[in-house]
Amino acid sequence: MKPAAWFAVAVGIATACSVARGDAPAGPAVDKVSHTELRVCADPANLPYSNDKQEGFENKIAQRLATDLGETLTYTWFPDSQGFIRATIQKHHCDLVIGTVAESDDLMTSTPYYESGYVLVSRTADHLTSTSLGDPALQGARFGLIARTPPTDLLVKHNLLGRTHFYPLVVDTRVEQPAHEMLVDLVDKKIDVGLAWAPVAGYYIKHDHLALTTVPLDAEGQRFMRIKIAMGVRPSDKLFLSRVNAALAKDKPDVDKILADYGIAGVGK
Repeated sequence: MKPAAWFAVAVGIATACSVARGDAPAGPAVDKVSHTELRVCADPANLPYSNDKQEGFENKIAQRLATDLGETLTYTWFPDSQGFIRATIQKHHCDLVIGTVAESDDLMTSTPYYESGYVLVSRTADHLTSTSLGDPALQGARFGLIARTPPTDLLVKHNLLGRTHFYPLVVDTRVEQPAHEMLVDLVDKKIDVGLAWAPVAGYYIKHDHLALTTVPLDAEGQRFMRIKIAMGVRPSDKLFLSRVNAALAKDKPDVDKILADYGIAGVGK
């Protein structure tokens, strides 16, 4: 779900940006309530980002941050779908979202710590090297995509919607994983090409030992095909954000290593 949620936020930024990193709303600088707990808002079943077994890369980064801040890591679990921010951090059940689009208009965000985009996924045995949906080698191919995500514009541009199977955008991640379903369909030859968010595709290919290959998808000038990711706090928690930014700067080598272990490049890589 996360890339879709980030895309929705990014669109909101483009149309009515009201909170920008380094330009927080007016008001007194305050800190979060607890100085003994790092209370993180997270999805209990959304690998490779997070789960309630703390196996995701956001879990690992949160633990590193908690150690640096000298606080005990605790979680508020809620599916990262529609209403996630409203039901968690805005109700003060937790204080930090580990991954959100930089310069969100719902949260005040940290310095971005990684950036990623979309990839074209194919069966390794097909030896497909295309990076653009306009490549003649893709003529007749059947595509898969999470509905209403940025590559949709490329499908429209190349008149490929009629050959595309769309997977649901808004789901309960505890019972559905549409991106994983798409990759399994690709292996089972129900589709020929998947258009996926790179960290998710890379994780499932490695974790499930799928005979699939990824190449960066040519954005062809389309917006929101690459997104910078940051941490988010309530707009009022300015002092807390400054501590988060300081910890991120100090912990950058460790954070970059965690990201690399999950096949993700940090900012500046």
